[in-house]
Amino acid sequence: MRERDNEMSEDVDNGVLERTDNLETTGIGIVDGTTAQIDLTLPALADDDDDYVDDDDIAPVGHGEAQQTSDDGHDEASVVPASRPEDESPAPTADTQGDIVDAEVVPTTVPPVTGVTRRAIHHPAGADKHALERVRGVRVDEEPLQSRRLDQLSADRESPDLLTADRLIDRSRVAAPEPEGAWQRLVYAASFRRVLLQESPKVRARKELDRRIAAPLTGGAKFVPVLSRKGGVGKTSVTTLLGMALADAREDRIIAVDANPDRGTLAERIERTSGKTVRDLVRARADVTGFNDLSGIVARDETRLDILASDADPHLSEAFSDRDYHDVAAIAAHYYSIVLTDSGTGIVHSVMDATLELADQILIVAGRSVDEAKLASETLSWLETNGYGELARNAVVVLNTSRPGASLIKPSELESHFRSRVRAVVTIPYDAHIATGGPISFRELAGATRLAARELAAVVVEGLRAAGTVR
Repeated sequence: MRERDNEMSEDVDNGVLERTDNLETTGIGIVDGTTAQIDLTLPALADDDDDYVDDDDIAPVGHGEAQQTSDDGHDEASVVPASRPEDESPAPTADTQGDIVDAEVVPTTVPPVTGVTRRAIHHPAGADKHALERVRGVRVDEEPLQSRRLDQLSADRESPDLLTADRLIDRSRVAAPEPEGAWQRLVYAASFRRVLLQESPKVRARKELDRRIAAPLTGGAKFVPVLSRKGGVGKTSVTTLLGMALADAREDRIIAVDANPDRGTLAERIERTSGKTVRDLVRARADVTGFNDLSGIVARDETRLDILASDADPHLSEAFSDRDYHDVAAIAAHYYSIVLTDSGTGIVHSVMDATLELADQILIVAGRSVDEAKLASETLSWLETNGYGELARNAVVVLNTSRPGASLIKPSELESHFRSRVRAVVTIPYDAHIATGGPISFRELAGATRLAARELAAVVVEGLRAAGTVR
């Protein structure tokens, strides 16, 4: 024991305390003539290779006590009076358990000490040689990989919406569409698809008309009723021509509804029939949950125009009311972009009230005679005096030539009168294919008739687009 005290005294004089293999060590030292018992309980050092503590870690020893202080202010060693028995060791306190390093130490289960050296204590044999002490570094918050806009990502990351066809496709390697016209196609083929001559004015005009008809519409379904207060002027034929021209050039769905309270003939103007009528749709309206349910009731033309026929029995068709029209219109608006309505001649009928309430634009068909022109003009006056003045001003008057031969009516005067009251006037020439009263094939129409129908479709679409912009 005396030799041990001498060794401890020499270590204190030299300013160095040696750590022994035991984790808790007490000794007797003489400081300034005073005998003191020194508690040398030290936690494991972060540095495994240092066998001695630095001189700076031992604070100067004063009378009756010695104190070792770490950087964070915790006491590492304390000197107690010598009156304590030699065989009694002080219990560890909170002051004697401060950290020597600033790193965060994760508590782990300390395995039993089996080695006799400090390296054996800090590096026990096992798979995880860092089980005694783990230093947790600064955690970097990573961005979660989820869908974000480009402005929410870092500067070097792109969002998927930037992978567009304009960016990725090499347009120089894409062959241009083959031009129309015999001379243009010949030069295009002879030059190995390198020389593309300008198309003829007729072809450019046709493509421009296609673009006008196929222009997109905003909002919900658009309702366009076709009116006439006089029978025999070609109202049903005009409805069919307009629907075919729209369906042939547009990608969305077009339907024409026969809402004539009397017996309508709209379904007879196409070759394909379904055998179902508006009455069948009214009865089955609760069972229509998809377009397949509706497609079994409507009839489709070769141009993709769908037609909903009226009842063949005039006694049953009289029961078709404004409420029934609203039910049919609600279903049609869910599956179609444009709904054409072939109205009857009775302008004061309840179905007419429902038709005008839903109308976005109206067409008025007039014949090329004095009485037919007067009835069409009076229809505009009735609309203006019954709360439909805006519809009347934005209406389109269709002058239909239903009889062959030259008319004694001056067409310029007739058009001038209606242009002063409505937005546009379109003339449909006489066509023998339509005059037969049978099914109409859009491909078999005369060129002038087909062009007039396409011009009418373009005028209607432009009116619908203008009305949608104003609203």
